[in-house]
Amino acid sequence: EQSTSASSGRHYERSKMNTAFIAAGSQYKQQLPQLTHNQQVAKLYRHSLKVLGSWAVDRTVFIEEASKLRARFDANRNCAPDKANRFLREGKEELQEYTHPDPYRIPFMPGGSMFMRNPPLPMDVCFPDGDIPADAPKVTLNPDMSICKEETGKSAVGQVLVDFTSKSMA
Repeated sequence: EQSTSASSGRHYERSKMNTAFIAAGSQYKQQLPQLTHNQQVAKLYRHSLKVLGSWAVDRTVFIEEASKLRARFDANRNCAPDKANRFLREGKEELQEYTHPDPYRIPFMPGGSMFMRNPPLPMDVCFPDGDIPADAPKVTLNPDMSICKEETGKSAVGQVLVDFTSKSMA
């Protein structure tokens, strides 16, 4: 009976620890904007092309398969909203099914071979006296070297959580 209470105590501590980690991680997660149906379809199409690029290494095969994919999207272009939502859900499921186990990554993105290799130094380090030249860049960069923009949901001002398991900035 004592071992049962000890194991349940460990489970309680573990769940309390998981809650603490989730709370700490949620402080750094950025809120993504709500997408319209057309934006969701465009995102699904772009993501499908990226997954296709991970599978089809030869350019001619990629172009042939990409044209078939585009034909599938165009065939269901002007359908009823209920049917469109069903196609979107099925498309996401199919994309999940065909996702490559080791997808191609752009070298300077999270998970790429050059990610954070030479990150830009902060301006106050480059110019400690505060005299920043007029031609110095006036933008802040994310860890993936893209420009910080609030409206895109990618503004890594301060600390950023980089999820190396999914190879993305959370």
